[in-house]
Amino acid sequence: MNHMCMYKFWSFIIFSWGFLFFSSGIYFLMLDYLLFIDWELVSFNSFGLVMTLLLDWMSLVFMGCVLFISSMVIYYSSSYMSGDLFKVRFLILVLLFILSMMLLIISPNLISILLGWDGLGLVSYCLVIYFQNYKSYNAGMLTVLVNRIGDVAILISIAWLFNLGSWNYIYYMSFFYGWGSWVMLLVILAAFTKSAQIPFSSWLPAAMAAPTPVSALVHSSTLVTAGVYLLIRFNEFIMMYNMNYLLVLSCLTMFMSGLGANFEYDLKKVIALSTLSQLGLMMSILFMGYPLLAYLHLLTHAFFKALLFLCAGLIIHNMGNSQDIRHMGYLVNQIPYACSCFCISNLSLCGAPFMAGFYSKDLVLEFMTFSYYNLFIYVLFFLSVGLTVSYSFRLIYYCISGSTNLFPHQLYDESKEMMYSMIYLTFLAIVGGSLLSWLVFPYPSLLMFPIECKLMPIFVIILGGWLGYEISIIYWNDSMLSLIHNMLVTYLGSMWFLPTFKTSMMYSNFKVLSSQCYFVDSSWGEYLVSSFFPSLLNYISKYNVIYQGNNIKMYLISFMFFSLFLLFLI
Repeated sequence: MNHMCMYKFWSFIIFSWGFLFFSSGIYFLMLDYLLFIDWELVSFNSFGLVMTLLLDWMSLVFMGCVLFISSMVIYYSSSYMSGDLFKVRFLILVLLFILSMMLLIISPNLISILLGWDGLGLVSYCLVIYFQNYKSYNAGMLTVLVNRIGDVAILISIAWLFNLGSWNYIYYMSFFYGWGSWVMLLVILAAFTKSAQIPFSSWLPAAMAAPTPVSALVHSSTLVTAGVYLLIRFNEFIMMYNMNYLLVLSCLTMFMSGLGANFEYDLKKVIALSTLSQLGLMMSILFMGYPLLAYLHLLTHAFFKALLFLCAGLIIHNMGNSQDIRHMGYLVNQIPYACSCFCISNLSLCGAPFMAGFYSKDLVLEFMTFSYYNLFIYVLFFLSVGLTVSYSFRLIYYCISGSTNLFPHQLYDESKEMMYSMIYLTFLAIVGGSLLSWLVFPYPSLLMFPIECKLMPIFVIILGGWLGYEISIIYWNDSMLSLIHNMLVTYLGSMWFLPTFKTSMMYSNFKVLSSQCYFVDSSWGEYLVSSFFPSLLNYISKYNVIYQGNNIKMYLISFMFFSLFLLFLI
């Protein structure tokens, strides 16, 4: 009971701070105000170690949203993790995770960003391997190794910024010279690894090995959005360069994850792939040059995605920890409250009119239609939106309606803590989008469209919902797709074989290469590089041993050398 009180205490503290930050953010936005704080940690002669904090409306509102979602997740965990042996360790890890994200959000300085960035990578590894089994270890290893690429990219960009004399990149947004393209590439590489864009997408579904409350935190507002947030901060700088190739990559990420989710049967992996799809949407609108739209979608997505994960956690809890959606069905009679929240968050994800997701997603689609991009990007965007609706409705049909499917023994229980934490997020999943869009865009943009372009998002949503229903008919789906077109289904369902490229293909080929390059390890390379210092020390120590054996000859020789040395000095 003591541990549960600790969870609730921290939940209250974080909620209070979140409310404070969000209110300050709105105040700063209204006044168009910004605080740039230089906090001198150490001062020694002419040397000073300074921690710089940037508090503007963007960082404060984002921090408020992150802390609000975190407080709900911790409150939810007080019930979800109640049977776990290491409850305190879990709480400490989650708090460290939130702290790292806070550090990343308020840093205008690449060094302090690296602290938060690395903190996120390290703590996420600890959380992914929280349930200790081989699957978790492999997933954790894949997560941490892919994220290391981004960490190294940030380190190299810090070295490049030495040319400017300061790491506060916020000063130099329009001041980069010829080498600025390298910084741009490195920052985008870091953002791509953290936000899991192609070709680094494979770690995100693998990270589902973590406990569900962690997934709700990681995949809504913290780890995966760090890359998008970094690019929003760097947007003014990266838009000096041609972003079309990167736009194609992010659109393909959106399309690939939407396709993969329609062939996936693991509940948490479907939601993880939907996160990947939304990240592709944010990245692509960012590369089109609309950072505020990406920011708005970042916040609205955080609300409904956290709710979706919390509902999924409750469903998994009630299904005896089974995550297979084929085991579920007819849950609306057993856990009606959780199913209502699940449907609301799914509709918000689809962009159903007047839900939170609609306000950002519809604007994104309209601005994309209005931009000068070709038919390929246009079709890819709308196909991806249709696929989003398709897998969301497939989830609803599998889990909530229909028969009891394949799992006869079920235990149904909705705990008080879980329900309370979900109701706040449900409220935000409905009104959060309109509230934030009125704040971020006080003056609405007037975009004039022909009627078919204006109604295209609604048409795609309806079409996607119908497709989701067709895919959810289990007999038709299995007989038509899985049995006849097995290779195609495997290809589409496994994210275009990206996880295989990342794991077995990489290390199997390197093993062959290393066995062929054995001569480098064991001959001149070994002699000149590896064993040079040990052999030199060994050589010197032999003389040292003789010298320390009280040998009269050595004493006389050293006395002569010392006398000659003194003669030369005098």
